[in-house]
Amino acid sequence: MGKPQIIHTGGEDLVVIPRGDYETLLARAGDVASEDMLTARLVDSTSVKIAQGEDVALPGAVWEAIESGEHPVRAIRKYRRLTQSSVAKQAGLRQGYIADIEARRKTGSAASLKAIAAALGVPLGLLVG
Repeated sequence: MGKPQIIHTGGEDLVVIPRGDYETLLARAGDVASEDMLTARLVDSTSVKIAQGEDVALPGAVWEAIESGEHPVRAIRKYRRLTQSSVAKQAGLRQGYIADIEARRKTGSAASLKAIAAALGVPLGLLVG
């Protein structure tokens, strides 16, 4: 970057920079604007999915627990402050079955995972994805 020149006027200071530096700054500002637009689209898209029940907003700590290997059923159940028994009752399953799924001793049938997802208030894809 070239050295800027500062011109003091009566009301404000003006900064004069080489044209190449100016064009670089414009290009970077365009990149930022494009990134902001992309982020806005993602947020809008995610909001629609959440409203349609296709996605769920969970705190970063829950996602981190899942990414570090904790079973999604356990991480979400704990976040929602539910017991295995309460999830089992809502899902029409046994508490031991929920424990087995959380411990990865059982994978759970499609029907049971769908019932667990409903009990946890999350889309099924979150548990099987």
